[in-house]
Amino acid sequence: MSRASEWLDGYLKAWESNDPDDVRAIFTDDAEYWFRPDDPDPVRGIDAIIEGWPEDEGTHPTYGFEVLIEDERLGIIKGHVEYPGQQNYHNIWEVWFAPDGRAQRFVEWFMVPRKHAAPAETAPGE
Repeated sequence: MSRASEWLDGYLKAWESNDPDDVRAIFTDDAEYWFRPDDPDPVRGIDAIIEGWPEDEGTHPTYGFEVLIEDERLGIIKGHVEYPGQQNYHNIWEVWFAPDGRAQRFVEWFMVPRKHAAPAETAPGE
């Protein structure tokens, strides 16, 4: 299994368990967590990341993620998350690895899919 795939498995485990030890297993003590690439500042340090880690959201989202590109230093992961009856997201993640395989820097790029309007009806003869 690749470094990025192992990290992704750990992220999904931490997301589902909300266990601080699972979060510690995937981020370094001095990690940066960027919720958006254009945030003025990231969340810095494992304690702050754990404090900001989402609690159980009360729904069971469906999701799919795949590693697109990786080397020893960087993994790029693509995915989608669908919260039933709520919001859907499309994601690209940058995972910058420390030598031990944990994330030293994590950057989320996410989009909310646009709602497409129904096609306009045309009048007869147009």
